[in-house]
Amino acid sequence: MIQRIQSIFLLLVAGAFFSLFGLELASSNTATTGFLSDTVFNIQDHPVLLVMTILGGALAVLNIFMFKNRTLQMRFGYLLIVLSVLLPLLGFLLFYQEWSTIPKGTLIEVGLGLLASLAALIFSALANRFIKKDEQLIKSMDRLR
Repeated sequence: MIQRIQSIFLLLVAGAFFSLFGLELASSNTATTGFLSDTVFNIQDHPVLLVMTILGGALAVLNIFMFKNRTLQMRFGYLLIVLSVLLPLLGFLLFYQEWSTIPKGTLIEVGLGLLASLAALIFSALANRFIKKDEQLIKSMDRLR
């Protein structure tokens, strides 16, 4: 059913992914070359980060309406978990590659975008847990018939 608790968690996952459009992953006090040329490192700075964010948010919204096929819904949930782990890792790797071009003495602050990725990971895991509970409940009901 669409009004289950996992739908709320999947909606929160979509919100966490789409909130990355307004949140930064990192910021600095001075403009440098590369990703920090505008003093902010966000998902719009690299196309792969942008595609992963759009894919994660769209997949979470699509997953809400997959309630009739719970096994596919769980697989999509696992894919959401992988995306929410890969997104900050890829952001960190891209930032690390640019680290040598940042002048010494530049203050780098971690942004709230990393917390949004962590929230997407937690909500995806919770959604999968409740989808699995529903699947087990349906299987136990079928045994009683």
